[in-house]
Amino acid sequence: MMMIYENIRLALFSLKANKMRALLTMLGIIIGIGSVIAIMTVGDSVTSTVADSMSSLGANNITVTLEERKDDEEASDSMFGMNWGSSQDDNAKQPTQKDYITTDMLRQMKEAFGDSITAYSITEQVGNGSIQQNAESGKANVSVMGTSLGYFLANDVQLVQGSYFSEEELENGAMVALLSEEALDDLFHGDADAAVGSTMTVSVNDKYYNLIIEGVYAKDEDETMSMYSMFMNSDATNLYIPLKTAQDINHASGYQTLTVVVDPNQNPDQLAADIESYFDNLYRNNRDFIVSATSMASMVSIMETMMSTITTAIALIGGIALVVGGIGVMNIMLVSITERTREIGTRKALGAPNSSIRLQFIIESIVICLIGGAIGIVVGCVGGIAAANYIGASAVPSVKSILISLGFSMAIGVFFGYYPANKAAKLNPIDALRYE
Repeated sequence: MMMIYENIRLALFSLKANKMRALLTMLGIIIGIGSVIAIMTVGDSVTSTVADSMSSLGANNITVTLEERKDDEEASDSMFGMNWGSSQDDNAKQPTQKDYITTDMLRQMKEAFGDSITAYSITEQVGNGSIQQNAESGKANVSVMGTSLGYFLANDVQLVQGSYFSEEELENGAMVALLSEEALDDLFHGDADAAVGSTMTVSVNDKYYNLIIEGVYAKDEDETMSMYSMFMNSDATNLYIPLKTAQDINHASGYQTLTVVVDPNQNPDQLAADIESYFDNLYRNNRDFIVSATSMASMVSIMETMMSTITTAIALIGGIALVVGGIGVMNIMLVSITERTREIGTRKALGAPNSSIRLQFIIESIVICLIGGAIGIVVGCVGGIAAANYIGASAVPSVKSILISLGFSMAIGVFFGYYPANKAAKLNPIDALRYE
């Protein structure tokens, strides 16, 4: 133990005597460790943020989708990402009225699965439009969307004033709507009492619709931007109307996709399999389309696995700098041994065994790598947190990557320090003492 302590002290003394050279030697280690930790921090932060966002939509929810039926070869190609491009879109079959999931099917499914299913979340997009009450009010851009009552439960839409749609309004397709707080500020200067019960005229797809404001829903401060908003830079907020109303406007019926809100006490993965089997029976005579059911929990798990694989792959590429840094450590250790050849000869002449000489230089190499690794950890954490905050993700420094990086630093010190140390240990004391 005393020998190890003495060797560490000698290593620190040697580094202090050659500060600039030691810093340049550590630079590769610092960059390598820093880049790996920064990449892992950003990757884990993005994964955690996306997973939390998906889970907030309902960890127990199940997505039911009408899909084109594929043979085994096509399904395999699709699984591995093949058949992408316009040719696939051109050849894709479009569902007709007889293919859609119907209200009767959902009613029968609710009866079949009982309390396992809490509600159905179904949407029908009408289009983007605008509202302007009068010349004094501002203009609100809205995305008009028809919804079932279960949509508000599945997406945790909370009201600040008014009420949700009634069963009668949903069934008859009433001309009512739920307005967002953002649109409320633009149109009514934030006065919810004045808004609820009033009639507004919505312009959408070059047509005008008079809708009674049934309620005002709260802005979700943690809500992530919609895909439309992110890619189209849109400031539109959702204007919710009854599903039947949206279908009447679009002259549509039936559903291609919906979300099943599952009772918290149920196993969503098992229920998803049961629902898929239920639709397999209903669509057994349909040669073109089939219905798939996927639980949100399994989607989150798949996403986390995929993101983790990508992050690890990128981190391994960044880890190439560690190899370069290790080569730099080996190079500088060889130079150090050359400069201290007479010192090595003196120690061996005084009876120092080969193992003692070898240990001295291995420890010096490890100390260089550990100091560089510690600096790299600080740089990586700061850089990773800054990058994660810049892209809007919750910064989550990876403790695992920090511990792995420290282990790598020690391993690099041993691996790249062994050859120079072994070379020093095998020096002939007479030749070493005569070295100029």
